[in-house]
Amino acid sequence: MSELLSRHRAVMPSWSPLYYESPLEIVSGKGSRVTDAEGRTYLDFFTGIVTNMLGYDVAEVREAVERQIAKGVVHTSALYLIRSQVELAEKIARLSGIPDAKVFFTNSGTEANETALLLATHARGSDEVLAMRGSYHGRSFGTVAVTGNRAWKNSALSPLNVHYLHGTDHASPLFRDLSEREYIDRCVADLRAVLDTTAPNVACLIAEPIQGVGGFAMPPEGLYGAYKEVLDEHGILFVSDEVQTGWGRTGTDFFGIGAHGVTPDAMTFAKGLGNGFAVGGVVARGDLMDGLGALGVATFGGNPVSMAAAGATLDYVLDHDLQDNALRQGRTILEGLRALRELPCVLDVRGKGLMFAVEMVDFESGAPSPALAAGVLEATRERGLLVGKGGVHGNVLRMAPPLTLSTEEAAEGRDILLDAVHAVAEQA
Repeated sequence: MSELLSRHRAVMPSWSPLYYESPLEIVSGKGSRVTDAEGRTYLDFFTGIVTNMLGYDVAEVREAVERQIAKGVVHTSALYLIRSQVELAEKIARLSGIPDAKVFFTNSGTEANETALLLATHARGSDEVLAMRGSYHGRSFGTVAVTGNRAWKNSALSPLNVHYLHGTDHASPLFRDLSEREYIDRCVADLRAVLDTTAPNVACLIAEPIQGVGGFAMPPEGLYGAYKEVLDEHGILFVSDEVQTGWGRTGTDFFGIGAHGVTPDAMTFAKGLGNGFAVGGVVARGDLMDGLGALGVATFGGNPVSMAAAGATLDYVLDHDLQDNALRQGRTILEGLRALRELPCVLDVRGKGLMFAVEMVDFESGAPSPALAAGVLEATRERGLLVGKGGVHGNVLRMAPPLTLSTEEAAEGRDILLDAVHAVAEQA
């Protein structure tokens, strides 16, 4: 492994991080488990950054891809009719709930969010965009500009004029004494103030229903509904970034924005839909999607192989009611993890469905502790569980197991995490 790591560091950028003190090479997988190059098997609670939504080696997805490859057509480009692309777009448009919806396929969430920003800024004739503090929307020039997480912003330059809103900082000293209703009211008042003082012609608000890289920080349910009432008064569009929250992962709604009781003008998606194959896209109101005056195409977006994988993945989610499974297994895990709040090094345990997090802080000062989070990351690996890390300060353990997770696997992963956090707490 040290030889491969040395080769990696010689040719890969230093700003692209690797997990663990001794980085891991995953060589195979089955169900909810993966095996590394040394033959050790792990229960995977991070699924390739919320991407292997059904787990590994799913027959229905594999066979759909093999059938397409067997036809000898891996790529044609969207300049030709692609039956599987049209069929998948029809399903997504219907599931979105957006009136007269149309779909444009891309290769990733970053590219999907770039497309949504293009649609909104063109429609409104404005470069002004509202985004959320703590957010993450991608690694490109435009999506970095609307990312509200300093750890992932590699440039202060921006093609957009961005204003950041409150919404996931209820626990901060500024707001912690407020009820949820009072906090929402305060956030709405701040939005109105931004519009009255610094943002005369906003194109859109782009927001994640649950902030992924931000450590699964969540606004109170109903906040985006309250925001949208104000946005509608000004004709401002609303884009819901569903790259990590879509396809039933939150358990209560098929798309995360459903918890807020609103239908956005556009939604972006990626990650889990392809179950490991590269796919992303935007579903938006037809008039908004058709509004661009110039031509546009994604060379690899919507290619036949990705469409075969995505179509099979979506069908599997619907046929097996994985949204309900996410709700049930998520409850099993979260109910057990909440006991960690009693530890002085755990500030919060939060989540929804199969999307949950543990926030680590210093024992004495209560300050965010990336070191303790890194310790838990290592401790879970030692015990056979893979988890992720995030948060504005890098102090949050975040987990998003496959939606196919069994009751036994949910309990196993929960118990490993409990043991790992307690072990790190005792050693600190």
